[in-house]
Amino acid sequence: MASVWNNRIHVSVFGEAQGPAIGVTVDNLPPGEFIDVGQLHKFMERRQPGIHEGGEFMQIMSGILNDRTTGSPLCAFIQNHDVVIPDVKEQLGRLPRPGHADYTGTLRYRGFNDIRDGGHFSDRLTAPLCFAGAVAGQILERRGIYTGAHILQIHNTKDKEFDSVNVTKEDLLAVRYKAFPVINSRQGSRMLKDIRAAADGGETLGGVVECVSINVPAGIGSPLFDGLENTIAQLIFGIPGVRGLEFGAGFATAKMVGSQCNDSFYVNEHGHVKTHSNMHGGILGGISSGMPITMRVAFKPAASIAQPQQTVNLSTMEEEAISLQECGASCAVPQSVPVVEACVNLALLSHMLDYPHFT
Repeated sequence: MASVWNNRIHVSVFGEAQGPAIGVTVDNLPPGEFIDVGQLHKFMERRQPGIHEGGEFMQIMSGILNDRTTGSPLCAFIQNHDVVIPDVKEQLGRLPRPGHADYTGTLRYRGFNDIRDGGHFSDRLTAPLCFAGAVAGQILERRGIYTGAHILQIHNTKDKEFDSVNVTKEDLLAVRYKAFPVINSRQGSRMLKDIRAAADGGETLGGVVECVSINVPAGIGSPLFDGLENTIAQLIFGIPGVRGLEFGAGFATAKMVGSQCNDSFYVNEHGHVKTHSNMHGGILGGISSGMPITMRVAFKPAASIAQPQQTVNLSTMEEEAISLQECGASCAVPQSVPVVEACVNLALLSHMLDYPHFT
């Protein structure tokens, strides 16, 4: 399985949703970095509040000693408590669920893949990814680089956007630990109402997460295949359910003329080169411009719906109906917010290691 990401920092995610444990190994972190374990816990709690109570928090096996990174691989895992062997295992093996990776995974791994609760394709594997990105985030924030995200849209309800030019650290932190991470609480209430209505009807909803990184120095990244966008995208598309990613003005630039899309330069009061607008989303030619790095990530509706669906019996190759016993989360977008941040943190840190004044 392609569960290893190697771009200066080496990240390997392991385990299955219903296996004994899931975890991550992170190699090539700079040594001597202070890591606040309590803050790691808070970051993980944002992904799924309460899930880490009772011993489910990531158990750090190596790589941190006396709250400092040692330079050796950082390894951590979560034990999967109350693992069950569902009676539907055989059924799912021959009846692939629409919207899931049952069918494609069976083809790719010749039927030997673990299909229990999605196995290695499950969004539970975002927990170790979240942990790795939380560590990277602490290293970056000690250097003044902050990444924050919020729910921009659920179904047809939209939140206010971050100011792509003047967003501040305070703006990002104001949303970070909200129970429902939106800027406009009234819009958040409407989103929650929509989610509850979908759940009552056995349906699920998708949405969009907006993410911004500030104080990234100009000149970070590379052209062509090692650009900041490339690195961020590779990690973002490792999150189950992601179906789109755009930077800056994104697809809206296709409707613009050049004079609307280009961001004019100026020198600010500190002698730094900035742009009046930020259509480019803080990245030009794969390299950071010094402006806020802005992006939006689109998530499809969660695939587990509580409604009968049509599939194909892989044993008989005949069409057949399948009905799941219960629906999973009616909307996975809220818990995806810290995971998006984590991916961006890892991407930024990997490029920052090349920065001359990083250490």
